[in-house]
Amino acid sequence: MIALPEKLQQFVDDFALLEGQEKLEYLMELAERLPPLPEWLLAKRDSMEIVHECMTTVFVHVEKDGDGRLTFYLDVPPESPTVRGYATILSEGLAGSTVDEVMAVPTEFYLAMGLQQVLSGQRLTGIGAILAHMKRLAGEQETRSSEPAESEQGFEP
Repeated sequence: MIALPEKLQQFVDDFALLEGQEKLEYLMELAERLPPLPEWLLAKRDSMEIVHECMTTVFVHVEKDGDGRLTFYLDVPPESPTVRGYATILSEGLAGSTVDEVMAVPTEFYLAMGLQQVLSGQRLTGIGAILAHMKRLAGEQETRSSEPAESEQGFEP
């Protein structure tokens, strides 16, 4: 199996120790940890990416720092605690990862967490869609950073 980023692997390990209802309870606890959007991003919320494949409205934004490390911001309504819990897993578990590390995460890594035992197939599909969307955004960050600057393309500023 592909090595997951360390923080994400810790979530997988934590869930693997839990049984049945405990998994749901932990997911609900994690839902409470999802931070609100920072003020600077709140003003741009309507222009953030939406995960259309998820029944819950999930907004996603990614930033890449000078070292190539990613930070994901997710906004999920409070009335969707399961999705908020999963958003916490992804935002915390992938924080500080590189584009390559994010791209290497199997879309169905949540199976190692045993979430299929406590969540519906429809919910799992949405969860996979959030990760797939995050991967797409991470890939776009990589593309942007590899494109030559306008001055390198022969354009005058």
